[in-house]
Amino acid sequence: MSGQPKTRPKVPEGKSRFLTTRQKEPNEKGFVGYDTIWESFQKEVKYTTPKRP
Repeated sequence: MSGQPKTRPKVPEGKSRFLTTRQKEPNEKGFVGYDTIWESFQKEVKYTTPKRP
């Protein structure tokens, strides 16, 4: 496979509504991984006991 670069091109950070994807640094074998970061889309509300009749 001649003519192909030895390193991967730098990919810009991907953003969507609840997800962010970042490219990791290549390891010693040249594998390039990706980080996926989820932002929570559910709101957590502290539980309160209902009023007694």
